[in-house]
Amino acid sequence: MRIKHYLSRIFFLLLTFSQLFYCCQNNSDKIEGLYIVTTTGHIADLVRNVAGNKVTVIPLMGAGVDPHLYKASLSDLKQLQSADLIFYNGLHLEGKMGEVFHKLSRTKKVFAVSDGILKDSLLMVDEENHIPDPHIWFDVEIWQYCLDKVCKELTKADPVNKEYYLKNTSRYREKLNGLNNFIKTQFQSIQKKERLLVTAHDAFGYYGRRYDLEVIGLQGISTLSEYGLNEITTLSRMLVSRKVKAVFVETSVSEKAIQSVIEGCKQQGHIVKIGGSLYSDALGAANTPEGTYIGMQKANLKLIIEGLK
Repeated sequence: MRIKHYLSRIFFLLLTFSQLFYCCQNNSDKIEGLYIVTTTGHIADLVRNVAGNKVTVIPLMGAGVDPHLYKASLSDLKQLQSADLIFYNGLHLEGKMGEVFHKLSRTKKVFAVSDGILKDSLLMVDEENHIPDPHIWFDVEIWQYCLDKVCKELTKADPVNKEYYLKNTSRYREKLNGLNNFIKTQFQSIQKKERLLVTAHDAFGYYGRRYDLEVIGLQGISTLSEYGLNEITTLSRMLVSRKVKAVFVETSVSEKAIQSVIEGCKQQGHIVKIGGSLYSDALGAANTPEGTYIGMQKANLKLIIEGLK
């Protein structure tokens, strides 16, 4: 009897310990605050600047990822299903994920950060079909509409921390205003006739409009757009006639097309260099300055200024 009693006590202790261990595991895995999933790194950085350490933010698309071509994986769908809030760019940037967001919006809080931007502020690439340019983050002033959208939805979802979010939004807006003025000042050092930015695809339209640059992309606003020998030949001739010194590749786009343009210029006796690799549809690597929106903008600006001078 004593042996049975002893064994039963051991069994009880083991059971209690396993339950405690299970609870500890669950508590360690529990996420404090809102769990937010974004598509691009640009949006994730925006959310982090508003929410600070009050939320967990998971971007689906990392450094060098092209959102135009992106397809949601099974793990992405699980992340989206677990999210309290989902933020995406909208304006057809995440073309292949549009249907996913539409279905999720029936049961989830899903928001396009571009909602609320005045139509007059958008660049239209196809007036007839009402298709806007989705690369809104390249205009720092327009990006502040997205900042307001994120703040609005966070304060709705988590009213307890409303004042914290509002204060962070105000602080980050000041930084964005400083960035905007800095970019404008830097471009004043280059003669207007030399402000020509040639890139792999047409992602810099808003940038050109805001900072008074002429922008030409070999491909259209989407990397799904096709280009051929005619486009390469036309662009090569234009670069030769205008004696353009540098063109730019992009971290999220193959440089094959731009290399064809450079070769076309060379055959005509004009040398064009690659001015650098710009961040367009994706930020830099995590935990680097270029992995933030402001850091990305400054890195691009440095390369563009050096390439055009």
